[in-house]
Amino acid sequence: MNAPRRHAVALAASLLAATTAYAQQTGSTGTQQLDTVVVTGIRASLESALNAKRNERGIVDVVKAEDIAKFPDTNLAESLQRVPGVVIDRDAGEGRNITVRGLGADFTRVRINGIEALATTGGTDSSGGANRSRGFDFNVFASELFSSLTVRKSNQADIDEGSLGATVDLQAARPLDFKRFVATASAKAKYNDLSGETDPRVAFLVSNTFANNTLGVLVSGAYSKRRLFEEGFSTVRWDNGASSGGWCAPTGVTNNPSNSTATTCGPAAQGVPRVTGNADTIAAYNLARNAANFHPRLPRYGRLTHEQDRLGLTASAQWKPSSDTLVTLDLLYSKLDATRQEDFLQAISFSRTAGAGGKPQTSVLETSYAANGALLFGRYNGVDIRAESRFDELTTTFTQPSLTVEHQFSDELRASVRLGQAKSKFRNPVQTTTTLDALNVNGYAIDFRGNDRLPVISFPFDVTSATGPLQIVGIPQVASGTQPNTIANTTSSEVRIRPQGANNVNEVGQIDLAWEPSSDLALKGGVQHKRYAFDTYEFRRVNQNDTIFAPASGMAGLTTQLTGFGKGMNLPAGSATGWVNPNLSAIAAAYDIYCNCIKSGPAGGPGDFTLSSITNGNARGNNRKVVETDQGGYLMAEFSQSPLGFRIDGNFGVRYVKTEQVATGYQAAAGGTEVTTVNRYTDTLPALNLSASPTKDTRIRFAAAKAMARPQLGNLNPGGSISTTGTLSVTSGNPFLKPFRAKTYDLNFEYYQGRTAFVGVGLFRKDIETYIQSLRTNVAFKDTGLPMSLLPANFTGDEIFQITQPVNTPGGKLEGFEINVQQPLSFLPGIGRHLGVLLNYTQVKSKITYLVSPTSSSVIVDDLINMSPKSANATLYYDDGTFSARVSASKRSSFLTRVPGQNNNDVEGKNSSTNVDMSLSYKWDKNLDFTLEGVNLTNEANDQFISRARNSVVVNHVTGREFLVGMRYKF
Repeated sequence: MNAPRRHAVALAASLLAATTAYAQQTGSTGTQQLDTVVVTGIRASLESALNAKRNERGIVDVVKAEDIAKFPDTNLAESLQRVPGVVIDRDAGEGRNITVRGLGADFTRVRINGIEALATTGGTDSSGGANRSRGFDFNVFASELFSSLTVRKSNQADIDEGSLGATVDLQAARPLDFKRFVATASAKAKYNDLSGETDPRVAFLVSNTFANNTLGVLVSGAYSKRRLFEEGFSTVRWDNGASSGGWCAPTGVTNNPSNSTATTCGPAAQGVPRVTGNADTIAAYNLARNAANFHPRLPRYGRLTHEQDRLGLTASAQWKPSSDTLVTLDLLYSKLDATRQEDFLQAISFSRTAGAGGKPQTSVLETSYAANGALLFGRYNGVDIRAESRFDELTTTFTQPSLTVEHQFSDELRASVRLGQAKSKFRNPVQTTTTLDALNVNGYAIDFRGNDRLPVISFPFDVTSATGPLQIVGIPQVASGTQPNTIANTTSSEVRIRPQGANNVNEVGQIDLAWEPSSDLALKGGVQHKRYAFDTYEFRRVNQNDTIFAPASGMAGLTTQLTGFGKGMNLPAGSATGWVNPNLSAIAAAYDIYCNCIKSGPAGGPGDFTLSSITNGNARGNNRKVVETDQGGYLMAEFSQSPLGFRIDGNFGVRYVKTEQVATGYQAAAGGTEVTTVNRYTDTLPALNLSASPTKDTRIRFAAAKAMARPQLGNLNPGGSISTTGTLSVTSGNPFLKPFRAKTYDLNFEYYQGRTAFVGVGLFRKDIETYIQSLRTNVAFKDTGLPMSLLPANFTGDEIFQITQPVNTPGGKLEGFEINVQQPLSFLPGIGRHLGVLLNYTQVKSKITYLVSPTSSSVIVDDLINMSPKSANATLYYDDGTFSARVSASKRSSFLTRVPGQNNNDVEGKNSSTNVDMSLSYKWDKNLDFTLEGVNLTNEANDQFISRARNSVVVNHVTGREFLVGMRYKF
């Protein structure tokens, strides 16, 4: 119910509702302020949206709450996916980021109550990990805090720069929107069928006005808890037969590794026997070592246990001291507390070299491969098996105060002033990984022949036994002499400790003026000052191998059991449904791992749990910051004319902005040398929007603009490494990158049938002029922008260095079309007249030429990162005023996440997905509603792949279906 209505609003309200409503809020659209439309039903919301859409100049889509504090979806991103051209990416089964018309989260800007904001949190490694980008994490916020979402697809001079995809406006409710006392409360219980947990979700809103509607106060809040399992199979990429030094050769074949003896893989002291060479084992070895054949690097079963607590609060106060003045204070607070436990049972040999006891110690007994090179079956000796457990504590705290003052000096002239700060603080104070290991196991097998996404894995021992082979493999502690930090040719057990965090702060000050000399012409202008500050940090152990000594008191109490794995996954008979796991709390206590000190042995050794940051080569790259100061202004004219006998509405303007970026990072020299650089550039961005009305039921819209998006934050890092001996070289980010720049064009055709039906077709094209990729160039050091202090005293700066860093490269064209249909089925007999459908389809095409490596001329021509070439949404709804229902399906085709791919692969990406949700609502009376909702009804998998040709599985996880039952009361 919820979702359909607001989805409908979103699709239908597409173009105008959002811009008009926002213009009202900014006080910059004309002399007449528009009242907020409170939508109370699916059909009413569609009609409201279409009425607004007819008169809009730009190209927008909007999603509105059906009623007070009643947003249709449980997640903002999942609401946005109903909008044509918008697709989402999920973490832990919940929408996290959006892509608009093929352009990912880095190219989409988000404003909350008119203030640009960036909220970030942490995710699984396969979902991008901790967010250190410009992409907005929508899962930080409860959907109940907002009354509307607006997706602005066309640029206007009075809309902030920084987006190639879209600008998304999130608007919270305000008291003078209602002009009376309103209060509402809702409570729901949510059940997940995979974890078996039931969790609460509650929300409220109270608003009132006083003194003849000249003063208003509103407060709202929402709290939800979410506990779920994420289970399945993953591989952490695939690699070919020659990788990591290749396999151990059978006897009678040329030694591999080269230091093997006649009977052992590698040195005799290692004691890993070679298999006997015969026709079968030699054929299997030759097949497996073929560089065209690929195997999983870390094949593993895994369970991730997610727990989240999300609290959101808003407050708004409005004062209208006269009919010409309105003062609005908005406050927003959100806190997302989460823990995530990741438990894996895996084979680690296939991704490791001889020095770590990896592939060169592993013998191939039997194997077969598909014609495309994908492993079908393999049985091996000398495989290291690991039970790995990682625990994260994650917190995001978001705060935003903003003040808006609007004043009308006369019938023709008005102004507004807006001040605000949006601050997002992400903390990951605990990220700890512990392992149990079983070395050189014989008879391990993996079989993809029955299912290429979920293989049968055979472990040749009892993986549930606390006294079995899975133990803590510690470094032997010596009483005298040099204490080794590792075991030669062996991967020992580890304790990894990696606390980290990130801060994002947006500060905005803006003044706008509007002069409307006639009803057909308005002139607008404004100036804006923005300051964006980003910083991130990470600590890791001084012992960069993360090794530990054997437990002083033995293994008793240091393990725990995982049980019940694979529910509903149709695991083949004999598959592991549980395994022995490290007990983190017990290990932490036994080793005192959080002491930040040396417990035993020498500095940097297995007993050293001291943490370091800038001086730590493994952590240094995640210590950096960027401060951007943007100063700009715009001039724009809005007009309405009838030069051809029909009405044409439009606007034309120019925005000018000057950007100054101060980037700080750390070069590896001298254990970490701070480097700060300054880069400045300017952009002049014209924009045109036209809306023609050949008949009262048709609209033709055209938009053209220049747009820019600033470079990814990670690419601006001036830190890296420098070599001043041998080959002179620098590897780093590039703080002097120019922004992404593009020319954008839109053409929309719209036909309105009556009050609630609509058909629209939109064509769009973006000529992306600059892209960013890594290249190697030869440059005099003095021209790199790096400080001379990094060079030895005898260097002059004229020396030529090989510089490997991201640079601006040619982009490419992105083009596509959207079809949007909204149709009530009121012509049907009986109850059929209460039905309706919402349909949209988007197709996007873009080819980018990717360089395979900084030093190679080879290229890969493929899709833009994060772009699904096809996406579609379908909603069937029923609404008779008392009972409403809807079923919605959202589909996106496969898309790429990395080009070129890692480990000798061309690409990495995610396969297509279809998510189905439903909602039912029954209105008991005018105050009380009962609801039933279902989310992810098909238990759609997060299916990630590597290689276009093989489509080899990287992640295949499910999170279960969710069902919510609840009630809502309006006072």
